[in-house]
Amino acid sequence: MNKTASYHTIVQWVGEHRGHIVMGNGPEMDFSAPPDAQGQTGVLTPEDTFVAALNTCLMLMFIWAIERYKINLLSYECCAEGTKIVELDRTEIFTKILLKPIIRVGANGENVSIIKTRVLRALRSAQKYSLVANSIKSEIIIEPEIEVIVS
Repeated sequence: MNKTASYHTIVQWVGEHRGHIVMGNGPEMDFSAPPDAQGQTGVLTPEDTFVAALNTCLMLMFIWAIERYKINLLSYECCAEGTKIVELDRTEIFTKILLKPIIRVGANGENVSIIKTRVLRALRSAQKYSLVANSIKSEIIIEPEIEVIVS
């Protein structure tokens, strides 16, 4: 039998192109349209949260995968960039999201090239099992930088 889960948010308009969001898990914050759409700088935007949703979900699924592959993760940092196009009729769509994770892992006496292969396999698994990656139609490109630390 399939399981389901529900997630909730509440948004409230606070004036102009701004709002306030309360997330079901507790956090709350102000948000705005992006500056290129009459919004403010320095606050959360729907575009930011879209790119962040993929970036955070992929990282958490990568952590899940490296635990299963028994990889000694030392650090993980990932820059993500979403590219959108604005059509002539002013509809917009994210066409691609580029993720550039910088991953440092410990060798633990294993062959460096074998470890790099396992890290790449863990990244593929993370993308395959990512709820957000499976829920969007944008192209997802992952360009990792992997450093294996030999002790």
